[in-house]
Amino acid sequence: MYEQSLRIAESKLHLKSDSEKAIATAIAEIRRHRRLLLNYIKEHPEFQNTLQPIEPSSEAPEIVRIMTEASKKADVGPMASVAGALADVAVRAMLRDGARVAIVEDGGEIAVVTDSPVVISIVSAYPKVSGKIGLRVTEKDCPLGVATSSSKTGHALSFGEADSVTILAENAALADAAATAVCNSVVGSDVDGSIRLGLEKARGIECVRGVIIVREGRLGLWGKIPEIVRVK
Repeated sequence: MYEQSLRIAESKLHLKSDSEKAIATAIAEIRRHRRLLLNYIKEHPEFQNTLQPIEPSSEAPEIVRIMTEASKKADVGPMASVAGALADVAVRAMLRDGARVAIVEDGGEIAVVTDSPVVISIVSAYPKVSGKIGLRVTEKDCPLGVATSSSKTGHALSFGEADSVTILAENAALADAAATAVCNSVVGSDVDGSIRLGLEKARGIECVRGVIIVREGRLGLWGKIPEIVRVK
């Protein structure tokens, strides 16, 4: 198995595959889509600034269309899905190159296709959970997007109060956008009640498969979640 970690501007990447060539292809694809996205933002600055879904222009590149589709489903701004969208296009490029294992993480947002089991750690601002448990993802779970949002860590804008919200969805762009939306909904002094609000929000987002919410030592789960295992 081959792995590579690198940083491309704001994208902090980790890639894993059974094909070294596929990793190189994925990195080139990320660079290409980042360039297309930045060029689009120069012409359409509102795309970067809005906190609401927005219609793409007729000449919008693929990466923009992926992001706008995810943002519409989750009812957030398109930039909430940028890391997941880049992971998605990279994994698709790896699969076109013949990879059987294609895993791309961009700042904690992960796109996965694998023919052998892998464990994805859960990261949370709550230390008794973060890095202690993970999801055992198998071929039957794929393709899969996994994304985590927190009100207490990371650089993404959040209006919620969850230590972490981890979303599982059909792709990483949607998981990324949905994690933001669900995290924003976990609010209020009633911790259990706020978690229920988050679970309800997740259930209402099309193509979200499951969610794990952590707040102040309380845990809420809903949906189709891979086996939860201890991380050594």
